[in-house]
Amino acid sequence: MQAMTETIAEMDFEQSESQAMVAQMARDFGDKYIRPHMMEWDESQEFPVHVFREMGKLGLMGVLVPVEFGGAGLGYMEYVTAIAEISRIDGSIGLSMAAHNSLCTNHILQFGNEEQKQKYLPKLASGEWIGAWGLTEPNTGSDAGNMRTVAVKDGDYYILNGSKNFITHGKSGEVAVVIVRTGKVGDSHGMSAFIIERGTKGFSAGKKENKLGMRASETAELIFSDCRLHKSQMMGDEGEGFVQSLKVLDGGRISIAALSLGIAQGAFDAALQYSKERHQFNKPISSFQGISFKLADMATKIEAARLLVYRAAELKNMGKSVNKESAMAKLYASEVAVEVANEGVQIFGGYGYTKDFPAEKYYRDAKLCTIGEGTSEIQKLVISRAILM
Repeated sequence: MQAMTETIAEMDFEQSESQAMVAQMARDFGDKYIRPHMMEWDESQEFPVHVFREMGKLGLMGVLVPVEFGGAGLGYMEYVTAIAEISRIDGSIGLSMAAHNSLCTNHILQFGNEEQKQKYLPKLASGEWIGAWGLTEPNTGSDAGNMRTVAVKDGDYYILNGSKNFITHGKSGEVAVVIVRTGKVGDSHGMSAFIIERGTKGFSAGKKENKLGMRASETAELIFSDCRLHKSQMMGDEGEGFVQSLKVLDGGRISIAALSLGIAQGAFDAALQYSKERHQFNKPISSFQGISFKLADMATKIEAARLLVYRAAELKNMGKSVNKESAMAKLYASEVAVEVANEGVQIFGGYGYTKDFPAEKYYRDAKLCTIGEGTSEIQKLVISRAILM
């Protein structure tokens, strides 16, 4: 990649050679493995594990993981490019790719010790193992400080009891990183992070959610019933889990912003093509100002979202704080995805309401982007705190 300057105003957002290669690879992969089956998976809510195994062969399941741990060793610019291109075809697959990379895998990469990294990262980066990440609970979404899943110390072990919900890959993930309470309720230093392998006694999957959109991305409960874990499965020291999770979420928001960008671009592409092909009153509907102005607004907002996403990614690559910037990117891009997908349905008219055309799926998938990894309201809270400091 080209040398990066320290001044945001001077940043060059032209695609680098490596980004262009990643984008083409992701598009080719999506056209071959995803596009032909995505509506079938959407209807049946099938989580296509085999697709992610194939993605692993291309390095897409360990984009940010260093080569020494079996990953692609790329940066955030390439990462958000890959997510956006996959999501342009199917947001469900983009969501699962983002959750695997940014949450589970990245948590271990950032905070695992050398032994934990050597043990788990190669399997995650290759796609041999699918990763899950658990913070949310039934009664504590954004209010994570009041979580009720507890780990009580018992010699060299911890006994876990409780549950997590809305967990991506909750059933199919071979390994999960979970944040649980080891101290007092409400204490930000009273939570710890553990790595738990599927098959561990007392650890099971619960209900799989029946969702509006993102239906090929599995979402389920994690249940812990006297689950006994050795202290070696903890990441970092006791009490560091919540602070770790906030740092992981800063990067995770960038991936959801990229997911939103991809969905918005896909919805726009479909609407643009349809507007040129659909004729009314003996001319394409794109020639009517009512449609052409919609397209102009959609394209402008997508471009603004793209700049916010890549600005946050560039800052992340530079090792700078992205707390405010990732929240801005996630807030704006997700809201744009919903707006563009909505206008896409409108441009398709009656056909936009049918499953024979792609508009309705983009519409259903987009809404999750304003909710997952922190709602739009939480992003505004993060941004307002940052600018009022």
